[in-house]
Amino acid sequence: MTIIAPSILSADFARLGEEIQAVEKAGADWIHVDVMDGHFVPNLTFGPPVIGAVRSVTTLPFDVHLMIERPELSLADYIAAGADRITVHAEACVHLHRTIHAIKEKGLPAGVAINPATPVSVLEPIIHDLDLVLIMTVNPGFGGQSFIPYSLVKLRQVREMLQERGLQGVDLQVDGGVNRQTAGAIVEAGANVLVAGNAVFGEVDRAAAIAALRPGGQA
Repeated sequence: MTIIAPSILSADFARLGEEIQAVEKAGADWIHVDVMDGHFVPNLTFGPPVIGAVRSVTTLPFDVHLMIERPELSLADYIAAGADRITVHAEACVHLHRTIHAIKEKGLPAGVAINPATPVSVLEPIIHDLDLVLIMTVNPGFGGQSFIPYSLVKLRQVREMLQERGLQGVDLQVDGGVNRQTAGAIVEAGANVLVAGNAVFGEVDRAAAIAALRPGGQA
């Protein structure tokens, strides 16, 4: 099954609770929460207080993507705020293995994200410990960017890596430039979790927008 995770980075922040409820009603599977610190990436979004404020408006899982330096220092805050799963960046963690296990010890699925210029080989020492791999298909920091075509090669490499190791239960997620035009190729390359911002929140008919991202919906 293809999981659709609308990113609230593209939502109307003045109506954030209503926006989340709207995409839940429209058929979203997860809510993707892009946390940016203005240091690891050149933008600043929201932290635990905002996540905690909207946690009660939906029953959907909060898929929290920490684009922040030293994420290990604030894991407890995001978990307390209502994160259901947490992804950290390989590039931001000095002790990646320790950080992944700190998440898992709290009972949450743990993921690792890699930026467009980071080779998939960095995942090899840690992949057996992961619940999710996130391939950034744009340079992180801003919404509305165009999909980087070479990302399809990286997706196939990671899917092959997972298959060779028998890791069928690990989700392969894509974030960046996901829309009706790119979704089919992304799924074909091996992704099963699609993060979409403008492609969902930028549409009036959110149900149609989400349906268009699922296999066969691009026709």
